[in-house]
Amino acid sequence: EKGQLVIAGLATTYNPYLVVAGAATAFGGWTFLEILLGEAIRGALPVFYLDVATAGLFVLFSVWILYDGAILSEGISDTESSGTDFRDAATTDGGVSGGASMTSSWEGYVSSFSAMAVAEFGDKTQLITIGLAASYGAHPSIWFGEMAAIVPVSTLTAVTFARTTHYLNLTWIRYGAAGMFLLFASDIASKYLFGVSFLPL
Repeated sequence: EKGQLVIAGLATTYNPYLVVAGAATAFGGWTFLEILLGEAIRGALPVFYLDVATAGLFVLFSVWILYDGAILSEGISDTESSGTDFRDAATTDGGVSGGASMTSSWEGYVSSFSAMAVAEFGDKTQLITIGLAASYGAHPSIWFGEMAAIVPVSTLTAVTFARTTHYLNLTWIRYGAAGMFLLFASDIASKYLFGVSFLPL
C-alpha cells in the first residue's frame, strides 16, 4: 500500500515515531472528512445498492493488491539482479534521501504529514470509509476502528520495514491482504443471499 511505502521510506531518514505521528494525523483528518461525506450521501441511495458497491470495491481492491504485487515483485527482481539494494532505492526520491541516519527533529513529522496528505487522496481506503459511513452513518466507531488499524501497522512498518525487507515474504503478505478483502465481500454477499453475516461487523 503506497501509504505504508511512504512511511517506510521516511523512517529510514527520520525518527520513525514522528513519521508515524505525522502520517496518523493526516490519515485521521482525511478519515473525518470521508465520514462526513458518507453521512451526507446516506439515504440518497437504498442501502442494498451501497452494500453492493462496497462489496464490489472489496473485490476490486483484492484484485488490485494482487496485480500491484505482481508488478512490484518484478521490479524488485530486476533491482536485485542489477545489484542494487532495495532499501537504498526506497530513499532515492520523494525527498527522503540523505542516508539512514535518524533525526529527532520535527522535520520528520512535517514530511510525513505532507506526504500522506497527498498519498491518501483518492486512495482505496477513502472509498471504503465513505461506503461505511453511507451504510452506518457518521459513527465515531468508524474513525476509531480505522485509526486502531492504521497506527499499529504504520508503527510496525516504520520501525522494522527497512531493516527486514530481505527477510519478509511480501508475496504471502499480499495474499493475506487480498484474502481479507474477499472475505469482507463474501460476508456482504452472504448477508443478502443467505440472511447470515459470518463476520462480527
